[in-house]
Amino acid sequence: MCGIVGYVGSKNAVPILLNGLDKLEYRGYDSAGLYIMNNRNEGFVFKAKGRINALREEIDPSVQASVGIGHTRWATHGEPSAINAHPHQSFSQRFTLVHNGVIENYQEIKEQYLDETLLLSDTDTEIIVHMLAYFSEKEHLPTLDALRQTLSLLKGSYAIALIDESQPGTIFAAKNKSPLLLGKGEGFNVICSDAMAMIKETNQFVELMDKEIAIVTKDELIIENANGDSLSRDAYTAEFDSEDLEKGAYPYYMAKEIDEQPAVLRRVVQAYQTQEGNLHVDQVIVDAMLQSDRLYIIAAGTSYHAGLVGKRLFEQLSGIPTEVHVASEFGYHMPILSNNPFFIFISQSGETADSRQVLVSVNEKNYPSLTITNAVGSTLSRESTFTLLLHAGPEIAVASTKAYTAQISVMAILSEVIGLEKGVITESTMKHNLSTAAVAIQSIIESKELIEDLASKQLSLTDHAFFIGRGLDHLVALEAALKLKEISYIHTEGFAAGELKHGTIALIEKGTPIIAFVTEKTTAGHTRGNVQETIARGANTVIISMDGLSRPEDHVIIPEVHPLLTPLVSVIPAQLLAYYASLHRGNDVDKPRNLAKSVTVE
Repeated sequence: MCGIVGYVGSKNAVPILLNGLDKLEYRGYDSAGLYIMNNRNEGFVFKAKGRINALREEIDPSVQASVGIGHTRWATHGEPSAINAHPHQSFSQRFTLVHNGVIENYQEIKEQYLDETLLLSDTDTEIIVHMLAYFSEKEHLPTLDALRQTLSLLKGSYAIALIDESQPGTIFAAKNKSPLLLGKGEGFNVICSDAMAMIKETNQFVELMDKEIAIVTKDELIIENANGDSLSRDAYTAEFDSEDLEKGAYPYYMAKEIDEQPAVLRRVVQAYQTQEGNLHVDQVIVDAMLQSDRLYIIAAGTSYHAGLVGKRLFEQLSGIPTEVHVASEFGYHMPILSNNPFFIFISQSGETADSRQVLVSVNEKNYPSLTITNAVGSTLSRESTFTLLLHAGPEIAVASTKAYTAQISVMAILSEVIGLEKGVITESTMKHNLSTAAVAIQSIIESKELIEDLASKQLSLTDHAFFIGRGLDHLVALEAALKLKEISYIHTEGFAAGELKHGTIALIEKGTPIIAFVTEKTTAGHTRGNVQETIARGANTVIISMDGLSRPEDHVIIPEVHPLLTPLVSVIPAQLLAYYASLHRGNDVDKPRNLAKSVTVE
């Protein structure tokens, strides 16, 4: 969601900060702003509603700065506007601050300390900067103590970057629940919400932990805990190349990331095999899962849909009962757990706030946990017992594509390794099966013109659409519906095909698009019968079937793959349908309205 960047050094901070904000666009935002200080210690605030380019137009090009902070805002409190955009300043303009997260008790703080203060914005953030001024100017506390005192009052989540005009050349940073990194350079240092924002400047990053404060100058990074004790922490190396963040010849990141999926599957296989070519997962993870009597998969959005597929893989290949839960529900409505639960958290970013809230509770109960994520050093990865990486490369488009296929691939490998260890299965075929799926995906991508034509005819003008299927096809229908609704803004739902007669068929009218998946042999005839029921009521139907189950009238035929891996292949036409529907409707494919890539607030 919101993004933070900061720079202190000898170069001009403005282009570095703007480039960092550009790289954070994928997280979702509705306004942006900068605060910079020139060499005469004069401060300047620039803010704009809308895209980073709108902010660029507000900036005086003559201003040079060696220190600054920037922010992309995704509205939580107050509508998108320049006034509500960050940075926010104290009335004296001494303190300037940007903030990610949600302050749950901001109203109580305002009533207790700032009842006579006229706030300029509608945000919860503004109270933080005024509290800093309160403790500094009224109670005469030094800046660091004022910040520490302010943070002690806050309930909720925050990542904060602060500049005190009286201490030029220093950025104060703090975090709780929201991610924030410190980047180390030669003669400069940076802060950022995501390593991608500053990867052009450095690949050396230090994680800031909850309730910690950092003092950042061009020459040093000082980290303190809430009590003021100094801490020492090694930097880690961000593993992706800055070139991975570029679109290249593609018009949108989503198009690039769809096309990358065959390579991602091959990369996953390569990452999880021994020198002899056998699939392998760290034995300590396998042993911990073998000791469990039930797996609990916790996820949100696309990762939740991948988790539903993972349930089938774990139960059929590993023989372990598995439940899948929406993170935001599980955190506050935890069911009765088994005697030896094992938790699996699935998150592209590793920063999903709802999942993290569950993980905190899991850790308090000393249950073992595994995070499957695309982000090295992310919060979920750092705080869980074990981590398996997706190796998908940076995913920039808000609509997840390659992370979904990578998540399923990693769970397929993990479930087979466990199944072999338990003796549930006796032969290792997953490496071959994933390679076959990669070839199948590539063949669909090479026929994308057919799918673009379907999207143009069926989805360019409609207001409603439905995806249906049975078994794993139903699970893909859920993900397909999410893809279409989030970037095309078409009201879309995914249903178990057999449930149509139990209410949903009342919504079918002349011209309603129905997209059906038919990849499961045992239920193919039943799904086709459901399709006929919608045709009888005037629906426009599209059938995506698997070779061997297809009929001449089917619209998209996918190559045959292992029955448990059909979601890896059948989801590709759905991703392309969503992409082309959005394109033909004139939407911003990579940055759909109101959405954020990394959901860092509950």
